[in-house]
Amino acid sequence: MKNAVTPTSLEKVMREDDFIVSKTDLKGRITYGNRIFIEFSGYTESALLGAQHNIIRHPDMPRAVFKLLWDAIQARRECNAYVKNMARDGSYYWVFANVTPDLDRDGNISGYFSVRRKPSAAAVKTASDLYRAMLAAENQAGARDAIAASTKILSDLLAEKGMSYDELVLAI
Repeated sequence: MKNAVTPTSLEKVMREDDFIVSKTDLKGRITYGNRIFIEFSGYTESALLGAQHNIIRHPDMPRAVFKLLWDAIQARRECNAYVKNMARDGSYYWVFANVTPDLDRDGNISGYFSVRRKPSAAAVKTASDLYRAMLAAENQAGARDAIAASTKILSDLLAEKGMSYDELVLAI
């Protein structure tokens, strides 16, 4: 499903007790979304089921963040990230996401499970500033080198702070 949504400046803010939950198959197609996911995304359950999870990807998100996330969960590690999502009406909403691989009885990855909650305003500001710099590097580098350029921005910040990505995400 091609996402032909135009971003707007309207922000939806999650409530303190909201948890957005979704599951995907190995290819990132949505197999489950709870009512809060349906509410914030603005899509019907039938439109979400079977769609690629990137249906809610906001263009302000650097590609390198998603590469980092995919690398972690395909290596059977959980990943935490601040993510700016885009709803069907073009509005956006920030989440603090925890994504984990879903393992079958034999220990094989059968899909992915994500729980998102409301991030703090300070974390959104920090992530927003970082992502803006990363996205600028991606745009300047061009499609072929975008992820490497964006990853360098993040790696340089982590080296400067003496932190791992996980430590940074949990600290902000």
